Amino acid sequence: MIHLRLGSSLVFATLGLGLAACSPAKEEAPAKAKAVAASPAANGGAPAALPTLGKAPAWELKDVNGTVVRSTQFAGKVVVVDFWATWCPPCRAEIPGYTELQKKYGKDGFVIVGVSLDQAGPEVVKAFAGKYAVNYPLVMGDDTVVGAFGGVEAIPTTFLIDRNGQIRDRKMGAEDTADYEKKVIAVLQEKS
Repeated sequence: MIHLRLGSSLVFATLGLGLAACSPAKEEAPAKAKAVAASPAANGGAPAALPTLGKAPAWELKDVNGTVVRSTQFAGKVVVVDFWATWCPPCRAEIPGYTELQKKYGKDGFVIVGVSLDQAGPEVVKAFAGKYAVNYPLVMGDDTVVGAFGGVEAIPTTFLIDRNGQIRDRKMGAEDTADYEKKVIAVLQEKS
């Protein structure tokens, strides 16, 4: 998990029990995602219902090409809003799993939106997306959207939002794709 303060150069990573400095470094390939489970039955039965944590905020941000993307574009869909950065190893490790989830469930009204907190700008994010075949929208985050989601103390921080616009899960740090998929399935299977 990478801890950060926007508007500050203080960034550090929590690695096990120790702390290490984290700074933009040479890009490495994202770690391979663990296998994405095929069905709820393969995950040990039906997924458990998730609590409702509150209404997701409305937001409007520009994507890596400068096009405005609004939360309202995803009304009626199950949406994952992932705050991340290209230089964050745990963030990068989740991306292959997220691309698999997007492929697998996109047809079911599921979408991931990556909110980049890279201060180097959209060109860095756009190059990363091309290199690693990111298949979901990437937008450039700012202090307003971070504040709207209640603050982001560490990245990755990820929100799972149901078809009714309610936040159903908030996680800080990376999570195994198969475990996160169970949450996605639980929300996808709900009636709106």
